[in-house]
Amino acid sequence: MQFGEPIILGDTRLGPPVFLAPMAGITDLPFRRAVARYGAGLMVSEMVASTEMVTPRPSTRAAVRAKALTEGALPVSVQIAGREAGAMAETARIVEGMGARIVDINMGCPAKKVTGGLSGAALMRDLDHALGLIDAVVGAVSVPVTLKMRLGWDEDCLNAADLARRATDAGVRMLTVHGRTRAQFYKGQADWTRIRAVANLPGRPPLVANGDVVDAASARAALAASGAEAVMIGRGAQGAPWRLARIAHDLTGSPAPQVPQGDALADAVAEHYQDMLDFYGTDLGLRVARKHLGWYADATGAPLRDQMLRADSPAAALALIRQAFSDAPVAA
Repeated sequence: MQFGEPIILGDTRLGPPVFLAPMAGITDLPFRRAVARYGAGLMVSEMVASTEMVTPRPSTRAAVRAKALTEGALPVSVQIAGREAGAMAETARIVEGMGARIVDINMGCPAKKVTGGLSGAALMRDLDHALGLIDAVVGAVSVPVTLKMRLGWDEDCLNAADLARRATDAGVRMLTVHGRTRAQFYKGQADWTRIRAVANLPGRPPLVANGDVVDAASARAALAASGAEAVMIGRGAQGAPWRLARIAHDLTGSPAPQVPQGDALADAVAEHYQDMLDFYGTDLGLRVARKHLGWYADATGAPLRDQMLRADSPAAALALIRQAFSDAPVAA
């Protein structure tokens, strides 16, 4: 398979090969709606812990995270994480029943609270156990199952190609590799060349390169170095939900997004802000929205950043959004 060929997973034909990465606490429904206004080839939900879905915790955040995971016209994959095969299989069945068109397995999250529970990237230290989870999930659902991983646990455990080979044999339909080890977390630079070991596997499914892709130049470099057919963007989309569509346009000639400027930028930020309040409720929404306002300000050079983050009411925040983003220099 070559870059530019359409990626089809089951009954789902993905769009341009620039995908939104799963980010815990970030790629929630309001953020995916913001990205969807401009376009993306695939959007992946924030990670859903299997234990939380099988035995839900009575918390507001857990309840809203499980709500409307798959809403929207664009293809959405739901990412699940865990370490017990039974819980992972049941969670996959639950999200398929909620409408997930693709189920993604997380074996790349480096967070200590995840790896400490022997989930996420910790699974790359025990490939036999990792394959037991993959087999359970693939066997539990009829929708395509994909896998996201890192290069390995550390420099002494660079086993992405081994995991990818075994996952392919188990029926995984697409692979995403972040070009760092777990030990690196997000430090240093992603090494896309090391992803090529996965690209060179015979008979592998479509491959997605992830890590440090922030614009068309870095996307082209990642594709060339890795041999992948698509790129996945995470932190590069924070504060710039139009960035995926713009990169896709530069790479493939897909329709160019109307990147908002001036009053249109203020409208876009205000719409995302209000969507967060509606989705989470005012109290939690105010807290969740602060990080997004900060990212919008950082990405666009908008003034009044600190004042927006300190606003203690929706009315005050919206007034500052109108003032700040109508005068912002240029959307990134």
